[in-house]
Amino acid sequence: MENLRIPGPTPCPEEVLQAMTKQLINHRGEEFGKILNGLTARLKQLFQTKNDVFVLTGSGTGGMEAAIVNMLSPGDKVLSVSIGVFGERFADIARQFGAEVTPLRFELGRAADVDDIRRALQNEPAIKAVLVTHNETSTGVTNDLASISAVVKEFDKLLIVDAMSSLGCISLPVDEWHCDVAVTCSQKGWMAPPGLAMVSLSPEAWQAHASARIPRFYWDFSKCKSYLEKNQTPWTPAVSAFFALAKSLEMVLAEGLANSIARHARVGKFTRDGVKSLGLPLFADENYASNAVTAVASANGLDIVKLVKIMREEHNIVLGGGQQSLAGKIFRIGHMGWVTEEDIETVVSALEVALPKAGFVK
Repeated sequence: MENLRIPGPTPCPEEVLQAMTKQLINHRGEEFGKILNGLTARLKQLFQTKNDVFVLTGSGTGGMEAAIVNMLSPGDKVLSVSIGVFGERFADIARQFGAEVTPLRFELGRAADVDDIRRALQNEPAIKAVLVTHNETSTGVTNDLASISAVVKEFDKLLIVDAMSSLGCISLPVDEWHCDVAVTCSQKGWMAPPGLAMVSLSPEAWQAHASARIPRFYWDFSKCKSYLEKNQTPWTPAVSAFFALAKSLEMVLAEGLANSIARHARVGKFTRDGVKSLGLPLFADENYASNAVTAVASANGLDIVKLVKIMREEHNIVLGGGQQSLAGKIFRIGHMGWVTEEDIETVVSALEVALPKAGFVK
């Protein structure tokens, strides 16, 4: 079996894959309503929230767009805190819908500086919302979201969080950290196939929604809320993906959220230690290195494109390359969701064989 070690989609347990093989059911019927209600209740536990939570049929980027169109109006000022590709994507979505975005970019491989965020909010008091990626998979960095939230709420701004690859893997108590909107997706830490986005909304988010004027139809949270009261989704859901997510969340809760977070911390450290033992440098500042994905920098003659090819063709291990400006400069090892130290030990052993073939000299 292929060892898929990219930052999503991630491998799925056999039980989750089998859940998808069930015959389809009426998405307006009682059986689906029970599945939807069960999913929603489990997600509230895992988001650590008492707020509304919705499951949307769409990719994680669809969930990001949903957050923008439900919270903002054209011309609203937004602070975009970006530490990589996905922070930039969030800003691009906001711009596309007419928001006035103030970019706050940080050096790739480093986390956001809360003092810089405070200064940006002091300089532009008209800012309505702050966009933040909690865990940036393009660079292998986790932002200090608790500290960022404290600063954002010091200025009474909306906090909209891309939690795609952090929820389920890295501690994120949504209510305690005052996240007004938190968006995640099924194919990361939740051990399920792609196709679903999940989003939570605070009371303050609903207040913003009431006055938001960006056009929306498919992504309208008001429709999600009214249909959920009838045990339904507004539009035809990806029924088989719901089956899979119901099973995967059952497994996450059986392990326990705290245990899942602790396992990801152990596997993350195991991965970083393994990479360093081979003489490879980490790309991310290790103080903020992600427990969901490890980014590794090129060094000592290493041809990363060649390495990724060798790992795939000779070892059946699929690694992630660098994105955009980091293409050919880093590779990434995903370790979120259904993963153990043994999975990563296989990767490190294969890297030891493949590195010299890809030009690396220790």
